[in-house]
Amino acid sequence: MRGPHDVGGLDFGPVDATEHNLTFWEKQIDAIRAVIGAKGLVTTHENRRTIEQMGHEIYDTLNYYERWTASLQRQMIDKGILTQDEIDQRVAQVRQRLAETGELELEG
Repeated sequence: MRGPHDVGGLDFGPVDATEHNLTFWEKQIDAIRAVIGAKGLVTTHENRRTIEQMGHEIYDTLNYYERWTASLQRQMIDKGILTQDEIDQRVAQVRQRLAETGELELEG
């Protein structure tokens, strides 16, 4: 059975290889992943495996950096580094701050 990441040989058309500017949060998750990796908390292999295990429905609805974010969140919880409550509280704080400054832009 193919995992959601295994699309080799399937007809999805050409790959869009055009460069795009990373958003601020994409740069942040890339930096977080690098720091977590440098500290030896999560390896590239663990991150890839967690992403590959997401299942088709989740994998197909998230973009590249959203998959990284979900993967790192799952691994931090699984390893006992953070709890879901801690993550939820921090997300609420950030959302409130961004809403107050008008910087919160959620896609509909």
